[in-house]
Amino acid sequence: MNRPTATGTTVSALVLAAVGLTGCGNPGTPHVEGPAPSPTQVRGPVYVSDTLGHPLTRPTGFALTEFSSVSRLSWRSWGKPKAVATGRLTGMWCIPHCPAHGYRATIELSRLQRQENVSYYSRAVVRSARPLRYDQADQLRDVRLPVPEP
Repeated sequence: MNRPTATGTTVSALVLAAVGLTGCGNPGTPHVEGPAPSPTQVRGPVYVSDTLGHPLTRPTGFALTEFSSVSRLSWRSWGKPKAVATGRLTGMWCIPHCPAHGYRATIELSRLQRQENVSYYSRAVVRSARPLRYDQADQLRDVRLPVPEP
């Protein structure tokens, strides 16, 4: 039968004491100097992706969803937390009764997602001057835009 030796018991006691002492010490109060660093702002171009994932800057038109697109866009703002444009809205949902150039609409892009040195708008809201069917208006109220993987 194996019996613990005095050396083995002493080593075990020393290891337990060392572990116990390191966890119980008082580290003291850290010394802090100067103001806290401000978070770094990522600077660079801002894009919106069409349904195929192509990055676009201030596009004059693009496919917003599988069934809707915007065209003749005139941007009032770009690169801020919200980008706003006026233009025309068309879609499969209005065929064959669509006007030749679609319906007047306002598009707002929001929820910037920053990736290294660029940013992408990830949401869109479209408001049309023409009352849309409930299901179509609901679909255009919160459009998820494609954002490439970082």
